[in-house]
Amino acid sequence: MHELGIVKHVARTLDELAEENHITKIGSVTLQVGEVSGIMTELFQDCWNYFRVKHPLLTECEMKIETIHALTYCEGCGQTYDTIPHGRICPLCGSEKTWLLQGNECSIKEIEAETDE
Repeated sequence: MHELGIVKHVARTLDELAEENHITKIGSVTLQVGEVSGIMTELFQDCWNYFRVKHPLLTECEMKIETIHALTYCEGCGQTYDTIPHGRICPLCGSEKTWLLQGNECSIKEIEAETDE
């Protein structure tokens, strides 16, 4: 279960941002999670809810998740296609010379916060 490890990493990042920007409370954090990132979003949300109550800065922080669509580029024909239904083989030309453009990421998009200033 790597979801808890990712939650801890996000919390550390938020702690650093809070210290740098004099943030006293975080109301929500929006994460962008790729649909082929390997993160199970329901389990990720459960881990967040478990972890945040033990973390003073995040006690009331809601985690919002935006899914990033997986898109693959084909070097064979120069086209892009949906990754999930087709995998690594281009459905347009049959080439295996493909690479993932997006859909594997996990990043912080937005934070709603209050400062002490």
